[in-house]
Amino acid sequence: TRRQIWSIGGGKGGIGKSLLAASVAWQLARMGRRVVLVDADLGGANLHTCLGLPTPPRTLADFIQRRVSSIEEVLTDTPAPGLRLISGAGDLLSAANIKHLQKVRVMNHVRAIDVDVVLIDLGAGTSYNILDFFLLSDVSILAVVPEPTSIENGYRFIKSALYRRLLAAAPTESVRDLVESALDPKNPQGIRTPVDLLARVEAEDAESARVLRREVAAFQPRFVVNEVRDIADVAIGHQLVAACGRHLGLRASYAGFVHHDDAVWQAVRRRRLFMSDAPTSRAAEEIRQLTRGLVKGESLGHGY
Repeated sequence: TRRQIWSIGGGKGGIGKSLLAASVAWQLARMGRRVVLVDADLGGANLHTCLGLPTPPRTLADFIQRRVSSIEEVLTDTPAPGLRLISGAGDLLSAANIKHLQKVRVMNHVRAIDVDVVLIDLGAGTSYNILDFFLLSDVSILAVVPEPTSIENGYRFIKSALYRRLLAAAPTESVRDLVESALDPKNPQGIRTPVDLLARVEAEDAESARVLRREVAAFQPRFVVNEVRDIADVAIGHQLVAACGRHLGLRASYAGFVHHDDAVWQAVRRRRLFMSDAPTSRAAEEIRQLTRGLVKGESLGHGY
């Protein structure tokens, strides 16, 4: 298998995104993949705690501040064979707002790590740094929980990521101006959705419209619903996929869901990952199913 970059983002904090990232990375390693888990929640790193590790002696901050020359120098072994960690820059107050050249350097080094999968755990929100790491990925995963704020923020995250992608791909200055204008929901051109934007670009420049349509087709985010408690919660993933298709013109997919499980928080309180602490738990089995589906590129059918 060729090297892949995966990322897990979320529109808001407190949705279990870091635990999800740690668990999927752990399962990938159990499946024989060589995995590096990157804590890119810059300024609020806690993946090492999810894995039951003390604060590593070297973190992403050392790489950003050029105290080390190679990102491999900040790799930390974990209890899981085949899984290593790059801990986030929680001790660097400016890390959440790293400069463009620093971000490009991090992204280039992440691309070059010699493993099967690099899995990036992103911070909450829609800052440009977070969106750019999300768009860097071969497999872009968006986590939500069954709460209105999480669902709304998750949809906005995907919309913002799409516009960020289109902005980067805009072939001409005039098309770039149109994309930037579309970011304002009250823009004078009356552009309300990416579908409206593509129609407007098509009217002005057919070749540019083809470029942007290729970008839309290539962007295929995958949704995961965490903390599911009943069948109505499971349906949220299907609803988000439908909304992305209808309003954004995206071919998103529903990767899976994980039920609320007391075994998870009990393991967290013991500073252990539930995948190893409670391997027979419902959540652990669902993480195994979810990870296998992500590897195969499968999507949940509406029968779930």
